[in-house]
Amino acid sequence: MRFDPNHLSALAAVLRLGSFEAAAQNLAVTPSAISQRIKALEDRVGTALVKRALPCTGTEAGLRLAKHAEDVALLEGLVSSELALERGAQESPPHLRIAINADSLAAWFIEAMAATPDLLFDLVIDDQDHSADWLRRGEVSAAVTGHAKPITGCNARPLGAMRYQATASPDYIAKWFPQGLTSEALAKAPCLIFNAKDALQQRWITEHFESDIAPPAHFIPSTQGFADAAIAGLGWGMNPVELITPALTSGELIPLLPDSALDIALTWQVSRVMEPALAPLSRAVLSSAKRHLIQPQEPA
Repeated sequence: MRFDPNHLSALAAVLRLGSFEAAAQNLAVTPSAISQRIKALEDRVGTALVKRALPCTGTEAGLRLAKHAEDVALLEGLVSSELALERGAQESPPHLRIAINADSLAAWFIEAMAATPDLLFDLVIDDQDHSADWLRRGEVSAAVTGHAKPITGCNARPLGAMRYQATASPDYIAKWFPQGLTSEALAKAPCLIFNAKDALQQRWITEHFESDIAPPAHFIPSTQGFADAAIAGLGWGMNPVELITPALTSGELIPLLPDSALDIALTWQVSRVMEPALAPLSRAVLSSAKRHLIQPQEPA
């Protein structure tokens, strides 16, 4: 089945921007034209593609078709680059959807994005243990993930490890652990959790204490807010060392236990079909990761 490129671009714009009006403005057409294109595409595939609400979201079929449209734009961009063709004055760079964990975005990934200015990024934020699911569903073209094994249809490259340290403010430690860090005290002391998928705090507890400890928790879904909350004394949490080094140096944050860092290995996974078009980004990602993540030791 062949699809009209104008219909596909309308669908991708609606789902990316969240409304028919925003898509119309982006594509320099009327909202009525967008509506007609979506309706024609839905008639062609025989199913609804857009959930018409505020914001508009895609059905499973709609998300797959929108992803196809963006993949086609990326591949066309690769061909144009190889043939040294100039982009038209009204033609915007292709969009790329990537799944990535919030800490990687804050610590090192933006550097890789800045090194590839010919792309427009649409980032999906998810835990490193769950970002691979977006690749499995075909909703993104690449992902930073904690899964080392290649997802079906993808190529995987190790990036290194992000180092986390269980840290808290001096006042917090004095208040909650006056007799030292014990299982009993840890069970009562508030911790910080990014969201329901964040298992780093529990993983650290399991490695150093009893696995059934479940301390009270603040849920703070912001990398910067997470560190700020620890500095403010709200709780202890697993903070990326890359981001809190100034606070560790100044003494605003202190490790709960010496020599207890937790290294989380990360992998760059790219759809095999899209890998040639994403080669410049992959090089930038690997380069940035090499500078910011913990790399394995070379054998002696």
